[in-house]
Amino acid sequence: MEFEGEHLLPGRIGQFFVLLAFVASIISTIAYFTASRKTDLVEKRSWTRFARLSFFTQLVSILVIFGIIFYICSNHFFEYLYAYKHASTELESKYLLACIWEGQEGSFLLWAIWHGILGLFIMFRIKEWEAPVMTVISLAQFFLMMMLLGLYVGDVRLGSNPFILTRNEIAGPIFSQPDYLTYIKDGVGLNVLLRNYWMVIHPPVLFLGFAATIIPFAFAYAGIQSKRYGDWVKPALPWALFGACVLGVGIMMGGKWAYESLSFGGYWAWDPVENASLVPWMILVAGLHTMVIYKATGHSLKASYLFAFLSFIFVLYSTFLTRTGILGDTSVHAFTDAGQAINVMILLFVVAFTVPSLVLFFMNLKKIPSEKKEENTNSREFWMFIGALVIFLAAIFIIAKTSIPVYNKILGTSIAQPEDVEFSYNKVIILVAIIIGLLSAIGQYFKYRKTESGQVLKKLALPTLLAAVITALFAVFYPIGYYKMGAGFLGAIYVALFASVYAFVANAMYIWSGLNGKLKAAGGSVAHLGFAMMLAGILFSSSNKEVISSSAANGINLQISGKDPLTKQTDNPTENLTLIRQVPAAMGPYEVTYLKDSLGNEKGRRFYELLFQRKDKATKKVVEEFRLNPDVYLMKGNNMSSNPDTKSYLGKDVFTFISYTINKENLPEDTAQFKIIELAEGDTGFYSKGMFILNRVVKNPDNEKYHFKPDDLALMADITFISKDSMHYKASPLVHIDQYGLNQVDDTVYAQNLYVKFAGVTENKARIGIKESDMIIEYVTLKAYIFPHINLVWLGLIIMSIGIVMSAVQRAKLSPFYGALALIASAAGLFYMFLLAN
Repeated sequence: MEFEGEHLLPGRIGQFFVLLAFVASIISTIAYFTASRKTDLVEKRSWTRFARLSFFTQLVSILVIFGIIFYICSNHFFEYLYAYKHASTELESKYLLACIWEGQEGSFLLWAIWHGILGLFIMFRIKEWEAPVMTVISLAQFFLMMMLLGLYVGDVRLGSNPFILTRNEIAGPIFSQPDYLTYIKDGVGLNVLLRNYWMVIHPPVLFLGFAATIIPFAFAYAGIQSKRYGDWVKPALPWALFGACVLGVGIMMGGKWAYESLSFGGYWAWDPVENASLVPWMILVAGLHTMVIYKATGHSLKASYLFAFLSFIFVLYSTFLTRTGILGDTSVHAFTDAGQAINVMILLFVVAFTVPSLVLFFMNLKKIPSEKKEENTNSREFWMFIGALVIFLAAIFIIAKTSIPVYNKILGTSIAQPEDVEFSYNKVIILVAIIIGLLSAIGQYFKYRKTESGQVLKKLALPTLLAAVITALFAVFYPIGYYKMGAGFLGAIYVALFASVYAFVANAMYIWSGLNGKLKAAGGSVAHLGFAMMLAGILFSSSNKEVISSSAANGINLQISGKDPLTKQTDNPTENLTLIRQVPAAMGPYEVTYLKDSLGNEKGRRFYELLFQRKDKATKKVVEEFRLNPDVYLMKGNNMSSNPDTKSYLGKDVFTFISYTINKENLPEDTAQFKIIELAEGDTGFYSKGMFILNRVVKNPDNEKYHFKPDDLALMADITFISKDSMHYKASPLVHIDQYGLNQVDDTVYAQNLYVKFAGVTENKARIGIKESDMIIEYVTLKAYIFPHINLVWLGLIIMSIGIVMSAVQRAKLSPFYGALALIASAAGLFYMFLLAN
């Protein structure tokens, strides 16, 4: 049968390049491996040239595949399942890239692209280590390309091809018809939670970080393979710093996305997917510290090997956790089960890198050189190693808890997560934060090898005193108000606050006095200073977070509200404020009014305009006013997905999201009619819930609502409604004549579900129309927080990242021009993304 309207050529070309990339990755792996084993330089160069050609071929093929997928999705060729599942005609063009990496295939492709680009830098900058390092990268490309093959071996399909056709994958009678495409009006489209600009940039940055972790792994392998056990550390260290910076930024971009899109009520919720990306970063940070130790003293080489291997191994394990569907019940943004065959392939990917690397490590453990002399406790390397060990153990704790679904799957157990998941992590990590904060403060005041104790104590005396005084001032003038977990945990928070202040002050003073202001060598101190600031921001914004929405403000306590995406528990209804349209209510220091709502460009999306006013308590004059526009995607069954909106100040964020709203499309038609009543000024009329008074009829009104000139033809009825519970409401319907004829401007009293019309005048009387609607009153339920000093989190991240870039620039020995360019570009980009873009 010949199907009508299909565009099969792009898919066939794409399929060809998938096969070409797969074959090229095999050839480049074999060629680089062979080159790494050759001692004859001529043969080595010959194999290397061949390997490079193969690697270029697979990189070009991957880029072509990506371009074809983009072309198919942007043109809405729904005959391809990938476009049908991830694109839609309503999708804004800025989300087209996000819809590509929403799927497994697109994200694997993105990962492979970064491997390819990083591979180019390795080829041209580190030729000495090219063959063994590129062997590892090419092998990873082989597994990633295998995920995209989509070839059948017997009844088993290897991988998931992005160019498979919809009619071959979805069963349905329409697919047996030649014109089946005429019945497919639109695609499923991008998940509404991912329709956020962070989803355009967060996955590429995160996957660049993932891809970068393979380089220290590959260098460690090259060190063992070449028997040059310690030589790999120097060229690998700048890459480890680069990976730590990019992966850390990528993780926090995910945190910003969660903050803006998931209505977590925060930027971190210990979601398993968050944890899965955090753990490799923590191990990489531990590893780069041990690598610095080795460079300076010759200690910690074995630990450097182990951490270099484990950081990439845990990237692969994270991939297994998030893409096999095993976290489906515990995470809000894990991939669903992709099928047994691809799950097995992902497991093979993990095993292929884990087993050989650890076997090599332990087989060569005795050959790896180590200093016979133990580190002196008065040395910098000792405390740096303790810090790296604490970070590593914290990472193991996090991944062990995150892997509970894996234990249950393998052992058939039913171990449950604790009732309060967040606290189960927080009570351990707060201790880790204290230790790391203190070590960050004191570590740099020690010298390598040995330091005189009295000298360190003398230098630390002033920063210790300053930190104690600043913490005490915070306790008095801006106390931590997190009491719900008891005095012990509150005490731990204060100790952590002291540690963060101590780290900030000590590192600032070290840059000033210890380094004599030499910023070029201050990368480590700047990174620690940024970490300290971020830690303080986390403590303040989390502990003093305040819910300012309360049902007590207007007494409307609907037993409906949003659900916490992590615990699946319903929010406390009393912490949600239900606003009736046009009826203001108090919320914290503000008076909030739900003004109106409007449809977005995408199906089911509705924006809600909320007016926030802060008034002077004495004069009641408005001293501040702003509007927020949170939105929701309304779906079938009155399900909804909420996107918060935030008003950012230097010292706080006012964070608001819709926790419940009605779907107007499900409401029945309004059949109520206007009832006309003739009234003179001062007369009283009645309706079912109370009475109303026509105060006066105003000719050509000029007030807050209307602005007519004296020679216009307009009449406004000034009416006061008094409900049975003695509440007063104003309405001002209007009738006016212009060049187009008679116009009526109706008014509403939403609190009473009333529509009011000025229907005209008779002799000395006005004709007032009243419609008591049968419709549900328009309202929204919202939840609002104040996050104090949350900008410290983002600013601390920016400074920490800049510090890591400074260290990477110094270690890589970049020229002043390129070093400055890297610093300025990274600083400007981070500052814009985390503090300005919204």
